[in-house]
Amino acid sequence: MDKLIIEGGVPLKGTVDVGGAKNAALPILFAAILVDGPVRLKNVPDTQDIVTTLRLLRDIGCECRREGEEVVLDAKNLHPEAPYEIVRKMRASVLCMGPLLARLGRVRAALPGGCNIGARPIDLHLKGLERLGAKFDLAGGDMVGSCESLKGAVVHFDTPTVGGTENVLMAAVLAEGETVLENAAKEPEVVDLANFLAACGAKIAGQGTSEIRVRGVSSLTGCGYGIIPDRIVAGTYLVAAGITDGEVLVRNCPFAELEPVVLKLRSMGMGIEKTPEGVLAKRSGPLRGADLTTQPHPGFPTDMQAQTMALMCLAEGASVVEESIFENRFMHVPEFCRMGAQITVRGRTAMVRGVSRLKGAPVMASDLRGGAALVLAGLAASGTTQVRRIYHVDRGYEAIEKKLGGLGARIRRERE
Repeated sequence: MDKLIIEGGVPLKGTVDVGGAKNAALPILFAAILVDGPVRLKNVPDTQDIVTTLRLLRDIGCECRREGEEVVLDAKNLHPEAPYEIVRKMRASVLCMGPLLARLGRVRAALPGGCNIGARPIDLHLKGLERLGAKFDLAGGDMVGSCESLKGAVVHFDTPTVGGTENVLMAAVLAEGETVLENAAKEPEVVDLANFLAACGAKIAGQGTSEIRVRGVSSLTGCGYGIIPDRIVAGTYLVAAGITDGEVLVRNCPFAELEPVVLKLRSMGMGIEKTPEGVLAKRSGPLRGADLTTQPHPGFPTDMQAQTMALMCLAEGASVVEESIFENRFMHVPEFCRMGAQITVRGRTAMVRGVSRLKGAPVMASDLRGGAALVLAGLAASGTTQVRRIYHVDRGYEAIEKKLGGLGARIRRERE
């Protein structure tokens, strides 16, 4: 198990490149199950979640090979059982259910694992797939699904669910007739999945809105496709510039998709401007407190809540953070307080009173984005910070110590 050692207090300066979006690549990798023939995906990030996904795909018979930032897949020898030892490590593993049902008519998958940030039940996934004709039973801790054939239907989600929308969307492209997804998730990663499926021959309209319409086709054909840049990684580097009082140019930054984050950071005293070379981030004055509420896209993303709270810890005045998506996403707060932050949590609301400085301390990552936020806090803190359980961060960030080191951060990785 690795940890990061950070000597804080260094303003970050320089240029950093953003890779492909992990949360877009994962469903697209699983969507390759649906395709007849090879698929070549470009700009696939080399994160631990991607490694886990490729291992799972190989275990169910999909040929996979990585060639630099590209991954080539060929799902010609599939079987329907996703092993517990892999599925337990990553919640996104549940995204194999829709494609396997559509391609093979059956699936057996363990209930998924992942970050401990809330219940995140998969009932919306199962209900949506059942509307298309699938049946599910629980056997030995596994969800066992089967269908004679999938048929189009109207699927209404009680709440917008990214994973549920993706799972049902993938199943619907090979279902007979038309499927309508109501109250669908609008996230850019859902749009990227729909665009990939369309490039393979699927008939989809409405992606990026609350209603997606899918006209089923008999088969999909392989194609080449590039994954969109990672808006959450890009947002993390924007915050890194502000929290260290540095100046960072973020290249390949999806500026439009980051609008709610950019507006919030600007309101806190950051200058963020789009240039021909990328997005330039620095402080425009003293950091100021602000209030935010996480919301489904196009609102403020829950995946940027912890990183923005790190910035609030050093902002003048008070800030209020309301977490409306996950009920257990303040696990980074006690670790911030170990570093001198002043934060009070009541239910899903956190009150942050800014302090003049943070102090280095041993802290522990409990989830992916909270772990990244602790790294940010360590960059700004005086003294030494040790971030343990860094494997959480490795799930969504490529070699974060090398990227930050390239900006001048004094950071290194060590074995526990």
